[in-house]
Amino acid sequence: MTKETISFVYVTYIRATPEKVFEAITQPEIARRYWGHENVSDWNPGSRWEHIRTNDERSVELVGEVVEHTPPRRLVITWANASDADTPAKYSRVTFSLVPFDGMVQLTVSHDELEAGSGMAAGISKGWPIVLSSLKSFLETGEAIDVFAKPRHTELAA
Repeated sequence: MTKETISFVYVTYIRATPEKVFEAITQPEIARRYWGHENVSDWNPGSRWEHIRTNDERSVELVGEVVEHTPPRRLVITWANASDADTPAKYSRVTFSLVPFDGMVQLTVSHDELEAGSGMAAGISKGWPIVLSSLKSFLETGEAIDVFAKPRHTELAA
């Protein structure tokens, strides 16, 4: 029996060049500034990539393989929790597509082959919107947002 899979697609427009957006995704020293993680790889197809938390422990949280690397237009990687690295069925796929768009970049992030109802599907449905918002803010203003922020619930006065 095969697992049911789902996909998420996110599109944003960023006032930057495709080269700047692509570098922000693939260069650890830039990604750490808006993502709180570094994406580390030599980016050759078939190579491993790691998503490393920029805390004191420098824990490897996600792993995968580079499927396609065509700067500055397209990057495709596989994606799994580091604890699931040896379980092929736990891998999903992320595609970053960058299209120049009238002085901007249209960035489309497609995350597919996700197991329906999985913790990964739940996590990325909340994670990608804030990470991509932070990327956009960082590239447009030089200031990232806190990707680890939690919702604040306040009671409305009657």
